[in-house]
Amino acid sequence: MKILKYCPSCGKESLNWDGEKKWSCPECNFTLYNNVAGAVAVVIRFENEIYLTQRNRDPKKGKLDLPGGFVDPRESAEETCKRELFEELQLEVDISNLKYLTSLPNVYQYKEIDYHTIDLFYEYYVSEKFQVKLDISEISDALWIPLDTLNPEDIAFDSQKKFFEDYTRKA
Repeated sequence: MKILKYCPSCGKESLNWDGEKKWSCPECNFTLYNNVAGAVAVVIRFENEIYLTQRNRDPKKGKLDLPGGFVDPRESAEETCKRELFEELQLEVDISNLKYLTSLPNVYQYKEIDYHTIDLFYEYYVSEKFQVKLDISEISDALWIPLDTLNPEDIAFDSQKKFFEDYTRKA
């Protein structure tokens, strides 16, 4: 983890990292917590197939990913699913048809900083397959994959790998 050195309150090079979740300044008693961030991931299903995207940027550029993203302030997890599916896929979803499945911890490393997340997994069934126009910067490809051919090594994030271990057994 990239360590912050300068206190945002007093400006001195005095921040101490506790190794897990907070920085503190002994000069002015400022504390900065590195709290867990909420994120969503949506399994879009059509029969026995799921829709995955291929990441077009780091972290994990080129790996497969479920559509989703970070929860914004004052936004519910379901609203995040709706917003992210529209932003990434131009897919309009009915929040009432989202099914919450489980949550798993994850670490999202971006520019040398580890962001600890709690990934909330949802399932959303569609009545027919669709394709997206890939003019969106986050995605280099999107594809339907039969669940029984999914290779965990192709998946970008550890939480999703762990999720699919369980999910494919139950599907």
